[in-house]
Amino acid sequence: MSSSPSLRIPDHLLPRDGRFGSGPSKVRAAQVDALSAGAATFLGTSHRQSTVRAKVGEVREGLRDLFALPDGYEVLLGNGGTTCFWDAATFHLISRQSQHLSFGEFSSKFVACVTHAPHLESPQIIESEVGTHPVSVTDDAVDLYALTQNETSTGVMMPVSRPAGASGLVAVDATSAAGGLWVDPAQFDCYYFAPQKSFASDGGLWIAVCSPAAIERIESLASSGRWTPAFLDLKIALDNSRLNQTYNTPALATIHLLASQIRWMNENGGLSFSTGRSSTSAEIIYSWAEASDFARPFVTNPAQRSHVVATIDFVDAIDASAVAATLRANGVVDTDPYRKLGRNQLRVALFPSIDPEDVASLCACVNYVVGHL
Repeated sequence: MSSSPSLRIPDHLLPRDGRFGSGPSKVRAAQVDALSAGAATFLGTSHRQSTVRAKVGEVREGLRDLFALPDGYEVLLGNGGTTCFWDAATFHLISRQSQHLSFGEFSSKFVACVTHAPHLESPQIIESEVGTHPVSVTDDAVDLYALTQNETSTGVMMPVSRPAGASGLVAVDATSAAGGLWVDPAQFDCYYFAPQKSFASDGGLWIAVCSPAAIERIESLASSGRWTPAFLDLKIALDNSRLNQTYNTPALATIHLLASQIRWMNENGGLSFSTGRSSTSAEIIYSWAEASDFARPFVTNPAQRSHVVATIDFVDAIDASAVAATLRANGVVDTDPYRKLGRNQLRVALFPSIDPEDVASLCACVNYVVGHL
């Protein structure tokens, strides 16, 4: 089945907002309006002066409220995104050996960073089939357990919990999960993410919520004499974050959009509100796929189906790429599958900014397109 960009989807079926990308994700109009309203006194100003530092402080306090952080937990910020944070973690979060759950493209990337770090022992790697997630195994030799709450490439989510009896730190890649999936701070020591997913901002920034144990690890390794590039030095990031700034100049628009999104979440009920919107969207799209005669959820275990990134397989007779192309021609964009997964499927973001009613409209649009191509 070839694509047919000339196929016109009736207006009454189209979502009000057709952005379903898994990152960068939909940015709410109210965020853009707030940025525009404050641009004259915010954009183009020094990131070490009070105007920007106050906004960074708003982000840090807003995340403290959103995640209901216990006393002693701190919010760190740095430039470079999650990819940069993986490298930083090899210097100031892992003492000697880490254990990694690897079950997709992004969870495997942290493994690669650690594997090539000459100052660390070879990591323990626990893998599972694509479309599932593995489980940690407690080992006294492990000083950091690396988990991934949501594998963006495959649409698999997993609960965040400390391995039974483990003494090592628990570090969680929450890049596409934070804000859209529930988490208990007592179950992690470092919960790190980037703002271009549920937080509806742009990339290039990492945020790490750290427990007192993680702070102690950062400070201990910093004082141990281990050489670290300044850009990847989590102790420098910690010191600057306590001053409500970053080590080097951040993208100011990113911080402003992030602060607006956190405020929207907190003002509407916090994490229960934001995760509730994603859960509602997940119920809509998975119920539709299960009832369809041409689509089905890629993740077979319902408990592991992501509430923030849905992957929907199509039967061989239906070309999912043709469906995605036709949707795009009608203003419904970024439903293509993750390129390296190589499956005949659509991948649909379900982040909190995306209205569940628009997810229902997307399902109706897919039905229409399949019926007419």
